[in-house]
Amino acid sequence: MRRLGVLLLIVALGSLAACGDDAADASGSAPYAKVATKFGEVTIPAEPKRVVALGWGDAETALALGVEPVGASDWLAFGGQGVGPWAAGKYQQAPQLIGTLEPEYEKVAALKPDLILDTKSSGDQDRYNTLRAIAPTVGVPAGGESYKISWEQQTELVAAALGRVDQGRELIAATKQKFAQAVAQHPEFTGRTITLGAKTSEGYGAYVSGTGRVNFVERLGFKNNPVIQAKATEKFSVPVSRENLDQLNADLVVMTPIGVTARDITGDPLFRAVPAVKAGHSVVFDDKTISSAFATDSVLSTGYALEKVVPLFAAAVKR
Repeated sequence: MRRLGVLLLIVALGSLAACGDDAADASGSAPYAKVATKFGEVTIPAEPKRVVALGWGDAETALALGVEPVGASDWLAFGGQGVGPWAAGKYQQAPQLIGTLEPEYEKVAALKPDLILDTKSSGDQDRYNTLRAIAPTVGVPAGGESYKISWEQQTELVAAALGRVDQGRELIAATKQKFAQAVAQHPEFTGRTITLGAKTSEGYGAYVSGTGRVNFVERLGFKNNPVIQAKATEKFSVPVSRENLDQLNADLVVMTPIGVTARDITGDPLFRAVPAVKAGHSVVFDDKTISSAFATDSVLSTGYALEKVVPLFAAAVKR
């Protein structure tokens, strides 16, 4: 019933998506942009003026390209303008903050967007269908379900949708250069195994390849923990029971507290007994800004993460 109400509201406000393609066809003019996604090719009939960014890191990516979303989802609960400090000052006017896993579609429709970005998302068909009824929506790329899309893919998609392809390429090239510099400065990372894990109130887990965190360290030369990778499913992480915490063992173990404190990890005798941890080859993030930069994996946050995280990794590997 709620979704029906949302769709009725969309009709009342006037769906931009419903008329966009027809208007382009009627005028005979070429569309502003076309973007290939899992849901097919998306046509953006004219230069977007009111962008709503709902995917993980989509708002920061738009900002990096010089476009201020009028609405955005705050996935990591930054508050304020909904972005990390690496994007500070890029908004002249704060956006309307929208829910994450279940966005308030009424709020989205009320903003009267002419483009919705949902590139790093669940890839859920119903979510896409509802958003598409509001405005042209650039959803996940093929194979990008469950947030499995890199900052590079995200930048390409958002740049294409905004008609700023060349600017997107420049951002990607500059970020790749930063990775190349880090690799050159830290050859000790190459070939080393790494575990990227987290602890929540529900227990421990570890991330698998195809996710932003693992993509980040693989670009630095690390290899994801093969024991963890062997457990991979379509989800971005796998649970690790307390009885099996030795599965976290690798040349480097990196942990993030989520909804718990760093002490809840470092003070756990079973975690301290993991061989790599016992030998000092571990990093437990106790700075929320650093861990958030590492987790956001946008073209803006990645540079900040390289600056802050790489030295921590290097110190732990050398111990």
